[in-house]
Amino acid sequence: MTAPAIEAHALTKRFGGFTAVDAVSFEVERGEIFGYLGANGAGKSTTIRMLNGLLAPTAGTAIVAGHDVARDPDAVKAAIGYMSQKFSLYLDLPVMENLLFFGGAYGLSGPALRRRAEELLELTGLADQATAVTGALPGGLRQRLALAGAVLHDPGVVFLDEPTAGVDPVARRAFWRLIRSLAAGGTTVFVTTHYLDEAEYCRRIGLMVDGRLVALDTPSALKRTWVPDRVLHVRGQALAGATPALRAVAAVRSVVPFGAGLHLRVDPAAAAVDHEIAAALSRAGARDVAVEVAEPSLEDVFLAVVGRDGRGEAAP
Repeated sequence: MTAPAIEAHALTKRFGGFTAVDAVSFEVERGEIFGYLGANGAGKSTTIRMLNGLLAPTAGTAIVAGHDVARDPDAVKAAIGYMSQKFSLYLDLPVMENLLFFGGAYGLSGPALRRRAEELLELTGLADQATAVTGALPGGLRQRLALAGAVLHDPGVVFLDEPTAGVDPVARRAFWRLIRSLAAGGTTVFVTTHYLDEAEYCRRIGLMVDGRLVALDTPSALKRTWVPDRVLHVRGQALAGATPALRAVAAVRSVVPFGAGLHLRVDPAAAAVDHEIAAALSRAGARDVAVEVAEPSLEDVFLAVVGRDGRGEAAP
């Protein structure tokens, strides 16, 4: 049986009296796209820094690409690719020169390095930008270049920390096509993101709350577990003041803003609840109301996990 690409067992990091990562355990299979989600300060980046060998764990163990992160961090760093939140290539260098420079840092050289750089520029759609100054590229193209730099040495595992932050939706979709092509080729991808629609591309997702891993499963299984209720999407005018009236409806279990509308979780066994909700909204002054059945999303999952008194308690 093939060993997992990443193994974490009770991985913990404390800074003085503050526990940033609290006894986290999980495994990531080879060739898997694994999503790691959570609010700011949940412990995502600290986990990645430990798995990268950049930060020593306070307790617990982790094996990445066959190497112990505490005992042999240098071997871990050599075996992985890492794309940080902050763009780390040189803005004043041309695109190709950036790749050649960082390839040299990975121990690559000569014609083999240039061939690999050309191959990645083709893969990322940057072949026609090889001589462009990196700082002149738009954000989406810079992120593609950063990804190319992270996989120059053909690592088995690549860590992407908020790789599409601040990038427009079209560029984000293009970037995720690249991620899926890497995984299809056998690369293990460990990715953090704030965009919950992106997390749908992941085979499995881990959800962090206050340093603890409180949910771990496929997107569809997480929805079944954490959002077992019927989900309704409410659209209309003057909805903002209607929340108390909705919460007074016995079958309504939660009300949360969702774009310009509201998402309601309701008892699936309740009869005629749609009419009751519409009547409650009308009494509260809402206008042009439409109540539609909606599919649960990962945003609903996130709100359900974090919203259990803010403690990330186990699913019911």
